[in-house]
Amino acid sequence: MNKERKLIIAGNWKMNKTVAEALTLVGNLKLELANIREVDIVICPPFTALESVSKVILDSNLRLGAQNMSEQNFGAFTGEICAGMLKEFSVRYVILGHSERRQYQKESNALIARKAAAAHAASLKPIVCVGETLAEREEGQTDKVLETQVRGSLAGLTKEQMVETIVAYEPVWAIGTGKTATTQQAQDVHAFIRSLLVKIFDEAVAKKVRIQYGGSVKPANARELMGQPDVDGALVGGASLEARSFADIIKNSI
Repeated sequence: MNKERKLIIAGNWKMNKTVAEALTLVGNLKLELANIREVDIVICPPFTALESVSKVILDSNLRLGAQNMSEQNFGAFTGEICAGMLKEFSVRYVILGHSERRQYQKESNALIARKAAAAHAASLKPIVCVGETLAEREEGQTDKVLETQVRGSLAGLTKEQMVETIVAYEPVWAIGTGKTATTQQAQDVHAFIRSLLVKIFDEAVAKKVRIQYGGSVKPANARELMGQPDVDGALVGGASLEARSFADIIKNSI
């Protein structure tokens, strides 16, 4: 286990859970995880549940994240939510550039970079997602795709901001498919991303940045994945919707 960087495990609930369901889940998580101090635990409910959940976790070791935000601060942007609105609910983290948003909302690296800058301006910590599709991996394009995404999505960040940014590597082919990158595949890609951060920023910054793995993380594979030198946590999808599985992932990571 890397002692330099504290593990960060985030649950991305995606478009799931009513407010009532969210409160049940978070109530159970508070009980299950009350004694965990070795891991930064982040839960990312849908926008509609942020206010209610924020009140319940106020006195706990759980931190609140949002699943997206606008790059704009306010104005005529129908359907969008800005950083200032998230801050009202004690949100500390925000997921940016998730593969689903890149795919369905056609989000570009440049847009994600603007969102990351806006997040930092509001003292939110962005979780910036990168990852290749199955076709890209099979064509041997993984490194090229990731370098383009990492450079583009982090463009303009200062060294100080980068240290407060989390990078989430999510192989698109392993999200919700039950497929998982082998432990070695995950480590190899995380090491490659860290080598890019050395080039873009410097070694001191790269050593401090936490890189999460996201792609069908389960209690059964958590320990092995988190034991890799460059894997600093997980961005958990489906398994974060059930208290026991999410808690077990965290407990198995320590």
